[in-house]
Amino acid sequence: MSALTALSSTLTPAQSRASSISEASSQDLALAWRSGSALSDSQPDAGSADHVGLVRLDWQAKQISLLRALRVPGRAHGLVADRRGGFYAVATRPGTWLIHVDADANRPPRLLNPISDESSSRTLNGHLLLSADGRWIYSTETDARSGLGWIVRRDAQSLRCEEAWPSHGMDPHHLLLDETDASLLVANGGIPRDAAGRKHSLDVMDPSLVRLSTEDGRLLGRWQLPDKRLSLRHMAWSRGGERRLLGIGLQAEHDSTEARRSAPLLAVFNGQQLSLPSWAADGAGYAGDIAAGPGGSFLLSAQKAGRGLLWHPDAPTDLLRLAELREVCALVSWCSQAGETGLLMAAASGIARWQGSGARMLAWPVAMAPDNHAALIL
Repeated sequence: MSALTALSSTLTPAQSRASSISEASSQDLALAWRSGSALSDSQPDAGSADHVGLVRLDWQAKQISLLRALRVPGRAHGLVADRRGGFYAVATRPGTWLIHVDADANRPPRLLNPISDESSSRTLNGHLLLSADGRWIYSTETDARSGLGWIVRRDAQSLRCEEAWPSHGMDPHHLLLDETDASLLVANGGIPRDAAGRKHSLDVMDPSLVRLSTEDGRLLGRWQLPDKRLSLRHMAWSRGGERRLLGIGLQAEHDSTEARRSAPLLAVFNGQQLSLPSWAADGAGYAGDIAAGPGGSFLLSAQKAGRGLLWHPDAPTDLLRLAELREVCALVSWCSQAGETGLLMAAASGIARWQGSGARMLAWPVAMAPDNHAALIL
């Protein structure tokens, strides 16, 4: 229970300014945001624009600097570091573009539109994954004609499609590699959608976790929860702890508001079974992001409830309120050379950082509404 005890104090901006911080004095972060205050695609601010870029978190100077800002054709969602100082970003569902931004600012970004550049009927579902050797970038996609999900293996340099495999479900969202056997784990959200991405026929939802071969895309396993109205969205591997676990953030799609608000936020996969360890109703039925915490724990961003919630295997039925931040969503974790886990939480007013017993928060340098995810540039 020591990890839970260490994390028991609530993180607020007032407390964080007075706290100490250890380790790196600055960090670079790939981020997607909309200028102005509104993030909604249906009612954006007048004159607002969508961007991807890099920010530097300078913890010693207590400020965030905007290093690069590139205007993109629409709202971005997932971001992935390219391990060379640059990053990839992809449009939110139903996405029509993905981009690679090189570490060298003199090199123009590579932008690809699968529909026009590849004559594809598939649209992008908002997430990418870089292969272990950096040769491939995997994307989750949906065939706009059939509504079925696909996993596309793309050349990491050209961004062009090399192979496409069925995701064995609808609405594939996040995907991760399993380093133990080099397989691919895919969260099929299971939500039926039309060509514009609008939900329909929720009574036939069919979410699933699938394991695919990275050699030929063949199905190696498929798991489901009993409640088909719990959409599987984002995933993270645990760090530390007695057993390696996969945490999956959930999005409740029940008909009634009460059922959605009381729904669980987390599913856990132990390699054999998919389970719901906690039914704590602290997140309004919506987990925006998930990241590995200390000691085998998971941090979840309950964006609609304005909370950062921690699940720990030592107390599996509980969710600890680690943070209370308006519009908290994007989460990033890392492990220091000393083996200590650090956490970043991006929210409406800025970024909070927790490491060890210290916490701090920095304000955004300009008016910006950050999107759901971020990527640490190492």
